[in-house]
Amino acid sequence: MKMAAAGDLIVQRPEGLYCPAGDFHIDPWRPVARAVITHAHADHARRGHGAYLATAVSEGVLRARLGAAITLQGLAYGEAVMVNGVRVSLHPAGHVLGSAQVRVEHAGQVWVASGDYFTSGHTDDVNSTCAPFEPVRCHCFITESTFGLPIYRWRPQAEVMAEIVSWWAANAEAGQASLLLGYSFGKAQRLLAGVQAGVDAGLGPIVVHGAVAPLNQAYRAAGVALPATVLLDAVTDKALLRRALVVAPPAVLGSAWSRKLGGHSDAFASGWMQLRGARRRQGVDRGFVLSDHADWPGLQAAIAATGASRVIVTHGYEAVMVRWLREQGLEAGSFHTEYGEAFEAEDGEAPAAPAAPAAPAPQLLSG
Repeated sequence: MKMAAAGDLIVQRPEGLYCPAGDFHIDPWRPVARAVITHAHADHARRGHGAYLATAVSEGVLRARLGAAITLQGLAYGEAVMVNGVRVSLHPAGHVLGSAQVRVEHAGQVWVASGDYFTSGHTDDVNSTCAPFEPVRCHCFITESTFGLPIYRWRPQAEVMAEIVSWWAANAEAGQASLLLGYSFGKAQRLLAGVQAGVDAGLGPIVVHGAVAPLNQAYRAAGVALPATVLLDAVTDKALLRRALVVAPPAVLGSAWSRKLGGHSDAFASGWMQLRGARRRQGVDRGFVLSDHADWPGLQAAIAATGASRVIVTHGYEAVMVRWLREQGLEAGSFHTEYGEAFEAEDGEAPAAPAAPAAPAPQLLSG
């Protein structure tokens, strides 16, 4: 279902999504001269590009993950630059800190590449740790479909956060730590922001894994309020540890690090917990359905809000989403990409880019 037409503003190349008119790529997975980055997750932001363009608010995380020396130009949301005659601007995606949709305008056409984004069937639900998703009108919308099946319908996030706090309280009463698993960048910070009621109730300290701590620092530096946290080795009073909420990446499950907690209950926070049997396969005590991606109603609403007559679907349940879009009378197809939540590195580092010829000398994107 790959689709392309003469004059398309964005096409697919071996390196990733490419804008021929502007001669730049969007979230490329192989080294290129100019890369526009939607957000700092490892499957979208990789090492090896000559120059990077991203939101200014994501600079701290990008430099922490890709290296402080990268050539990076930051834009405010809505700020536009001209790249070889193509007007490029970045707009909130609501996914993680600094996440953006890329609006590309040239010769009377407007295309938007969404990257990853969060919306849901509950209009008042937003990710409190980043700017909320902003619909952008366009002729063609390139959308993710990570959870593009009707089964994925998120409950109000406030209800899920309340359940997490109740689970923490029950464990603290029983004298065991609460190990809450979530991706180091984005999910961990969203969980921390959501358990403030437990902090206010004095349930216990919040301990974080070493992969989470520097990302918390980047969020705080960007003005995001998070409760106080400590590293595991800083907790010397075992009585306090038995009441602690411990936030860590899924990779620690069953590890020597987690065994330092002593007796504990574990839980995984993910949209995949919507599937029956997912918690059992993960081998955790609890599963909380909480995602930083759009659910099925959210995808539908986001696409409709763009007013696009053409939609290109990437990473996820592409065939299902394309079929539904065509049933709505839209022109629809898909791009095969190398994006996906399972790619996200758990050590807080982006994996090295595949071997390729050296990229041209770094240069700024605007001009």
